[in-house]
Amino acid sequence: MKTLIREKRNEWGMTQEELSIKLKVSRQTIISLEKGKYKPSLVLAHKLAQIFECSIEDLFIFEGDENVVE
Repeated sequence: MKTLIREKRNEWGMTQEELSIKLKVSRQTIISLEKGKYKPSLVLAHKLAQIFECSIEDLFIFEGDENVVE
């Protein structure tokens, strides 16, 4: 899964630390999310979408076997 979290965070002029505080997660979690190494819970994905005022689909790009239909 590819994410656009870093791009959105930069658009909003937000540091990883600021985003981690808003989400009540560690900065390491933000780093892992941005690198696509961590798949967030639906609740965390929803919170990210709320912060960046977009849909979950605007933040996460599902690839290959992550899709039901290819």
